[in-house]
Amino acid sequence: QVELVESGGGLVQAGASVRLICTTSDRTFSNYSMAWFRQPPGKDREFVAGIGWDGGRTFYADSVKGRFTVSRDNAENTVYLQMNSLKSEDTAVYFCGAQTAYSPYPLNRDYGIEHWGKGTLVTVSS
Repeated sequence: QVELVESGGGLVQAGASVRLICTTSDRTFSNYSMAWFRQPPGKDREFVAGIGWDGGRTFYADSVKGRFTVSRDNAENTVYLQMNSLKSEDTAVYFCGAQTAYSPYPLNRDYGIEHWGKGTLVTVSS
């Protein structure tokens, strides 16, 4: 089991920036594609951003494209989500997830994720 730990959440004002961090002590981190999902209050969990095992491929939900940037540092076993120009609708619990590289399942679907963190809450006040 890969243990993932998210941090960086908190209460911010609309328009502000926040960087979320997801880290693990697992030495096989570079074997995994990584994704960020979020669950707004009262809603289902949804895909936010994904990044390939080597950082060479990234993709985003339309709702965050141009505002959020996903990156990773395999030497530090860490994946980041830089969130800029935050809106009230970005309020959610943010989860990072890991998927074995070359998995046949899509990275942007819940069922494609093999390991989840416990999440970190981001609240954006308008």
